[in-house]
Amino acid sequence: MKPKNIFNDGLRSYRSVLGSVVVFSAAINILMFVGPLYMLQVYDRVLQSRSEMTLLVLTGIAVAMLALYGVLEWIRSRVLVRAGLRFDNTVSGPLFSRVVSASLTQPGTKSEFALMDVDRLREFLTGTGLIAICDVPWVPVFLVVCFMFHPWIGWLATGGAALIFVLTLLNEVLTKKTLNDASTSSQTAQHFATTTLQNVEVIRALGMEQNLRDRWSGMHRRMLELQAGASDRAGVLLSTSKFVRMALQVAILGLGAYLALENKITPGMMIAASIMMGRALAPVDQVVGQWKQFIGARQAYGRLRDLFARIPDEPERTKLPRPQGGLAAEQIIVAPPGSRMPIVSGVTFSLQPGETMALVGPSGAGKSSLARALVGVWTPLAGAVRLDGSELSHWNKDELGDYLGYLPQTVELFGGTIAENIARFKDAEAEDVILAAQRAGVHEMIQNLPDGYETQIGVGGRQLSGGQRQRIGLARALFNDPAVVILDEPNANLDMEGEEALLRALKDLRDRKRTVIFVSHKIGLLALSDKSLILAEGRMRAFGPTKDVLQPKAVAPLPAVEEQPGSRTRLVVN
Repeated sequence: MKPKNIFNDGLRSYRSVLGSVVVFSAAINILMFVGPLYMLQVYDRVLQSRSEMTLLVLTGIAVAMLALYGVLEWIRSRVLVRAGLRFDNTVSGPLFSRVVSASLTQPGTKSEFALMDVDRLREFLTGTGLIAICDVPWVPVFLVVCFMFHPWIGWLATGGAALIFVLTLLNEVLTKKTLNDASTSSQTAQHFATTTLQNVEVIRALGMEQNLRDRWSGMHRRMLELQAGASDRAGVLLSTSKFVRMALQVAILGLGAYLALENKITPGMMIAASIMMGRALAPVDQVVGQWKQFIGARQAYGRLRDLFARIPDEPERTKLPRPQGGLAAEQIIVAPPGSRMPIVSGVTFSLQPGETMALVGPSGAGKSSLARALVGVWTPLAGAVRLDGSELSHWNKDELGDYLGYLPQTVELFGGTIAENIARFKDAEAEDVILAAQRAGVHEMIQNLPDGYETQIGVGGRQLSGGQRQRIGLARALFNDPAVVILDEPNANLDMEGEEALLRALKDLRDRKRTVIFVSHKIGLLALSDKSLILAEGRMRAFGPTKDVLQPKAVAPLPAVEEQPGSRTRLVVN
């Protein structure tokens, strides 16, 4: 069965209303004949008959028809806006999930800009650009009417429309590649600025501002140069198009006057022909004016189509029962997303529900990479990670997240309140949030903040210290009482009070039979582990009960743990 494509479904829902928009456009374009016909009747009938009643009746009919024209324009616009909202509602949620997946599995692809692409595409689909496209098929109708007035008038109007259309095609040919390059350069510069400004403290402290500013300025300047080049070319063509448009108005009036002098058309036909040619050229002018928006929408459509094709919909997963906490790794090989170079190779272990495992090893051994694989952030190149016997890929991602607690080495919080961050931005009960904070030993610290649990922490949690962020990150990991908790260097930024709270939290998890894996070199924490796994150079060197594995001479060539001043440890190789 062909996989479902949400993006195509969204466009299909939009197409369902496109038919009604075309019908409204047809009625609107028919009503555009009101102006020319009114002028024709006034010049050829009213002025000759000098009948005020005829003028009054014609004016009343024309005003009524123009009122209907305005109502239909409003309805068409409203229908397009509602269709755009429905398209956005269909696509935006799945798009956000794909952006997250692409950022994890294909870093560096700047997939986050797809969130702006959906806005750009929706604006085109609901704006004047699409309306102009709906009006373009009526251009031949207006030209036929011009031919009915006189063949010369018809040929002049047709030649003008063709000339403007050729200028539009030249605009596309001469600016397409440059605009594509400018769009790519703009995204690159924006991505560089966004990622760079996440480290403003380091930038200022190390005097890197000017160097990074120069690098960003180079990217930005490149984008401006490309846009300027495209705008220069488009400006020449746009100016030429405007000149042709105004020259045609003069030419049509001049030709009409000549034909009227020759008694080949009436004065009313001369005025009506001028208006009719203006109606014929108006959609073409609108297409020229909206060409840049059309190009942007087309590029956005291409990127969105490729993203949805590259990252298919998640298949329906059978809802599995809440796990007890059994966790096993089977010969897993882990590499960073987008790379085939393993960081961790051949790791195998098994934990029963309620067991605690310490993950130790020297810097660069692959501990954090293994932790990412164990929580499903990174997909192993080979092997399997199983939770209660089921591979992580068999679980629904959102449901799996409820059963796991994860504290990464670098704690990232999100703009919002402390309560929202602890609750993982779910609509949670206050009691559950407070319980997680109490289990993490951070409830009193939160109470001492100015607004307590409602304290706004700013983007990235910059209103808090490193230790506070780590402790709130621990509370977030413990929220909803997960079956498995994985902590990567949970005491890296903690003071003595924070470490005591962490020890109590680990003991509480152990008492409640929760499976815990933590990365640490501190003796105080290692003593809480039932088992230990030693990594060195990406390979498992030992696994088993902590009291056996971490003996200095348990395994001759394997790393052992030495206690250092300040209760810290380091790994040495015997």
